[in-house]
Parts: sequence; C-alpha cells; structure tokens
Amino acid sequence: MRLPGKVAIVTGGGSGLGAATARLFATEGAAVVVADVYEEGGRRVAAGIIEGGGRAEFVRADVTSPADWERLVAATEQRFGRLDILVNNAGISSTAFADPLDAAGWHAIMGVNATGVYLGTAAAVPAMRRAGGGSIVNFSSILGFVASEGGHPAYAASKGAVRLLTKATAVRYGPEGIRANSVHPGFMPPMRSAGAGAPEARQRAIAETPLRRTGEPIEVAYGVLFLASDEASFVTGTELVIDGGYIAR
Repeated sequence: MRLPGKVAIVTGGGSGLGAATARLFATEGAAVVVADVYEEGGRRVAAGIIEGGGRAEFVRADVTSPADWERLVAATEQRFGRLDILVNNAGISSTAFADPLDAAGWHAIMGVNATGVYLGTAAAVPAMRRAGGGSIVNFSSILGFVASEGGHPAYAASKGAVRLLTKATAVRYGPEGIRANSVHPGFMPPMRSAGAGAPEARQRAIAETPLRRTGEPIEVAYGVLFLASDEASFVTGTELVIDGGYIAR
C-alpha cells in the first residue's frame, strides 16, 4: 500500500477524475472523505469504497463556500483524526457556458476552479500543520499552459491561476512540511458539468494528441497518487502533465 494511515479529502469526488482518485486512494490504504455538491454520485462512491473494505465518508460541500470548507475539514478531523492529503479536483468545464463573453460564466468558472482551490488550501493548511505536514494536489489542465479556440476563456484563466497558486503554496508552506503540486490532464471523457460541446472539435483535439486518444480517469489518478504519497516527498511546486503528448507538439 502506498498511502497507509493517510487521510485524504477529494473534492468533486462523486464522478470522473475525482471518483477514480478517491477509489484508488482507498485501495492504497487511505481513509477518504468524498466531497461534492453532487450528492448522489458522492454517496455512491463513498458507499462503494466502504463495501470494498475501505474507509470513506461523504460530505456535501460547495467549494466556493468558506463555511463549507471549514465544516468539511472539521468533519474530516473528527471522523478520521487528521488530514494529510487534499486533492482539489472540483471544477466546471470550459463548455459549461456557451457564450465566451458571458460574465456570469466567467464568475462561475473562476469561482469553482480557482477560488475554490484557494479556499481549500486556506482551510487545509491549519489541519496539515496539526498533522505535521501534508500534500496538496491541485487539478489544473493542459489549458493551464496553452490556449484553446473553443470553450469559455475563464477555463484557461482559472487553470493558469491554479498552476501559479500551487507554486505560491509550495514556496510559502514548504518549510512546514506541506507540499503542493498541480496535475494537468489532457483530453478526458466529458466532465459532468460539461455542455454538449462540438463533436468535431473533440475529434480534432484527439487527432492533435500524439497518442491519438483521450485519457482515462485512472491514468490521471495514478499520477495524483504519486504526488500525494511519500514517494514524492521531495517533489513540490511543480507540474505533472498527463496529456498523451498534447502540449509537446
């Protein structure tokens, strides 16, 4: 096991990349708090972990709410005694808002994808201090490096913000034994929050990916597992790109 005795929070854990990460963490020995506004999915993931012999609990949490973050971290410490790992995965897709000039889309996407990561970090750091250190893994994207013609521009802006926030977190809290790294997935199956999108645009993106396919959630989850684990004890402030070679073009 790679996370024996660890306690983790995974936001957006009710589906997709978050669900794959939560399940993998549990198989590797971690107690996992699955956090999501998507109650049906979050409860299902937590229940599945428990049925498989793991330790898990679902907590409904809106990552844009400081009060929800305080409640989430407190519930984690009360239930499992500590907090070692935070995975800031919750996000809104670039295609959730069709109009790129829609200010409501900008605020909604930035609120979840960027501000939510900041609020999570602010809530987790005191708990990680109490635990003697920890690992924060923030979900960014390949669009934290490069731009895209499609989708709402707030998505790339939010993911770029996450990339640099991660570095700032690593520099500030490294002396306290708290690591922070970002993961940058390439094209994956559509997020739960995604709109219909344009199939032709998706096929073009796949054609531009050297491995000529989309990724699978478990392929990203294994990267998150490495960054969260003690195997990455000297890794902080950096990016792990899992994109089939897309940004290598």
